[in-house]
Amino acid sequence: MTSAGSGRQQPPNARAVVVARHGKLWLVPTVLSALVALFLSLLYMGGIVNPNDSLRDLPIALVDADEGPPLPGQRQPVGAQLSREVIAATPSKAVQWRRLNQAQMQEQLAAGKIYGALVVPADFTKSVAALTTSRATVRPALTILTNPGLGSLGSSLANQISQRAAHQSSLKIGRQLTDQAEAGGSDATLRALLADPVTVTTRVGHPIGRHSGLGLSAFYYTLLLVLTAFVGGNIINNGVDAGLGYTDNEIGPWHSRRPTVPISRTQTLLLKMIMSAGIAVLTTSLTMVATVAILGMDASHLPLLWIFSYCASLAVGLGVQAINAAFGGIGQVVSMFVFIALALPSSGATVPLQAVPDFYRFLALFEPFRQVTDGVRAILYFDARADAGLTRGWTMIAIGLAVALLFGFAMTRYYDRKGLHRLVLQEA
Repeated sequence: MTSAGSGRQQPPNARAVVVARHGKLWLVPTVLSALVALFLSLLYMGGIVNPNDSLRDLPIALVDADEGPPLPGQRQPVGAQLSREVIAATPSKAVQWRRLNQAQMQEQLAAGKIYGALVVPADFTKSVAALTTSRATVRPALTILTNPGLGSLGSSLANQISQRAAHQSSLKIGRQLTDQAEAGGSDATLRALLADPVTVTTRVGHPIGRHSGLGLSAFYYTLLLVLTAFVGGNIINNGVDAGLGYTDNEIGPWHSRRPTVPISRTQTLLLKMIMSAGIAVLTTSLTMVATVAILGMDASHLPLLWIFSYCASLAVGLGVQAINAAFGGIGQVVSMFVFIALALPSSGATVPLQAVPDFYRFLALFEPFRQVTDGVRAILYFDARADAGLTRGWTMIAIGLAVALLFGFAMTRYYDRKGLHRLVLQEA
């Protein structure tokens, strides 16, 4: 490695102010930087700026366990009436109320299929009937269950929707009870109690560990896997090109250029992918050591978590190498959009997919971040259940690996057959 100023006589130095006057020098960096700023702003903010208006089909369980019997003059228990009112009080496109029994609700909470539940207890009608008698001791109660494993925002949205629907239903039932009480000559205190007769309690339906970031540890762990694979892939790409003599190697003021190694694009890509696969063993292990062993993140099924993390990192790393091989100098920007810019807002990890615009739901069908998040979330929060997203995660990782290999080697073989070699003769 030699200093940039040693030995040889240097040509006269150009002045930055003079060079900056050349418009063509500004053109490409300005256009690319402006486009990156514009599209990153639109993509990131577009996914989170208005989740309530974008809400579509958020799955929430509605469990009516009320055993009745119906109140005098009524055909159904109050729980059945309340369930109808809850559904009617909620915009039909915003929420997907799932009429489940207790066992089905617990199963879907444990599988991460629902964001919460509204439960009508077995004695609900009896407690409502008791309000108009001297036997009334407590107000009728509904229970809202949350599922923090699906993220704090999604669980919060389900809680808010359930609270609002339960309150509106309580008011409607209260009006019916108040009319009956007035007809019976009840006092003002009882009528005030009957006006809004139902209380609502909230508790966790599917608990997760205290060191789970309120349901966000799966998102940040996935972000670590994707970022380390993305950055590491670009480091490997640049390091191999420098080591083979196709780019200069600069560290501070020191500069070197290795002799150029004659090698095809296909073999160069193979070398970069082999290195990505090997280095991912180390980066995956260090990620787990830092998050689980040092920081104490709640995690179980550690061997499964490691192999899933490694395969996810490998898929991203090989994808980065394939894109760089295909697009050359702008490959890093392209891979940044594929694995970061388009992936984060469509991951469903911080904002539920049911609360983002349709464009992001489309991206979520194939963007890798969503698939990895589902798998990590299933391992960390849902006992590594296949139906909690782990099967989808494995399937999409396998597809991603296949696409990276096929696309990368198809492009490099095409370039090689066309004679578009990278070999540049170096000065003696």
